[in-house]
Amino acid sequence: MTETAEARRKRLTMRSWRRGTKEMDLILGPFADAHLAGMDDATLAIYDRLLNENDQDLLPWVLGQTAPPTAIADLITRIGAFAQSRKMR
Repeated sequence: MTETAEARRKRLTMRSWRRGTKEMDLILGPFADAHLAGMDDATLAIYDRLLNENDQDLLPWVLGQTAPPTAIADLITRIGAFAQSRKMR
């Protein structure tokens, strides 16, 4: 059975909030809450792929400390910018 768009977004949101490290929970959870509803299928697929990465790799990518894989680089940049904007509040 195929996953509905609503079920996919719920799954991705849950995985964003329950990463395994608190730092990534606090970065990806709010990002998912703010942006998943507006993402098209292609971007959701990239985000789904991103969630399969280890937190130990994701955090330095989001913080700009190391370069992410090209396939997810644009989305990592968006997530990093979102996290920075929240930090400035």
